[in-house]
Amino acid sequence: MPNISRRAALRLGTAGAVGTVLATGGTAYGVTAAGRDPKTVAAMVKASYDGAVAACGGSWHSYISVANTDGTLEKAIDADSATVVEAYSVNKLAVATAVLDKVDKGNLTLDTKVDVTADIVIADGDGIFRLDGAYPSNITVGHALAALLTISDDTAVRLCGLVCTSAEINDTMVAKGFPHTQVVPVSNPHRFYLGKTTPKEMHDLLQALVTGKLLSEKSTAYLLNIIRSPIAFTDGIRLNMSTDERLNIATKAGWLDNGRNEAGIIFNASGQAAITYSLFATKDGDDTNFGPTHPLIHARTVMGRQFYDALYGSDAGTNAMPRLKRHPAFRYRPSNGG
Repeated sequence: MPNISRRAALRLGTAGAVGTVLATGGTAYGVTAAGRDPKTVAAMVKASYDGAVAACGGSWHSYISVANTDGTLEKAIDADSATVVEAYSVNKLAVATAVLDKVDKGNLTLDTKVDVTADIVIADGDGIFRLDGAYPSNITVGHALAALLTISDDTAVRLCGLVCTSAEINDTMVAKGFPHTQVVPVSNPHRFYLGKTTPKEMHDLLQALVTGKLLSEKSTAYLLNIIRSPIAFTDGIRLNMSTDERLNIATKAGWLDNGRNEAGIIFNASGQAAITYSLFATKDGDDTNFGPTHPLIHARTVMGRQFYDALYGSDAGTNAMPRLKRHPAFRYRPSNGG
């Protein structure tokens, strides 16, 4: 696993406005937050991204923005962001959006039951349905969405397909302004492959979500609570963070073969979407390693720590942005049973 080299890390501190490197245990984890405005945060994010990508290698297609105090977006990274890429499980956000859009329209409810049958369970891959052996059974659409977005359950994709066909998903994405974010239909209209997107479209989908343009207020809160939860993906952007820090990040990852993707939002202390990232990368070798030691995921871990520190060490992380909606993190309280 290649760490960020000292030479690459030092590149992160080349500009005075960007800051200096913090070294922890011999590994460079971030730049100091010396800046006091979103433009400086954006410059620090760019320095972090450029350094991590240079050290890691691979092919990257990305889009990252930082919110200004007036609600406009400061572009930090645009790396071939219009390129159509394999989305993998990041497109589960599109699936969930289409399902929740039907909920918003009154065509479906979260407590609608779907049947879990032996033929619908994917026998390998990610998730819990292949492990529990408790089928035939049934669960609610809400449970399926929670499994889909937290542990990225593959069988949950098929369960969502029972209530929202591939054509409905694709039509919903087109209607909402995301024509390249599409699943791949098969002969059975209730099943599909997760398909493709572009980094810019996925960035814009997340922006539409937090600005209230994608779904109803209730569905927006529901979706964000799931992908901000401590049991959602933690191996990339959120790996080297405390529980409270993780609660300030909503994220969804996707992986297959040589691809490792992640898209999400870092919220400031006021609960407003301050940094939106959409990262899609491929790198040959280590294809069967889907853990945080994979070079592409490790690069995102380095970025995540640096992005967060750049935001929370500056005024942009604590000052309210009047034109941005607030999405406060829910309170996390572990239970010991009872």
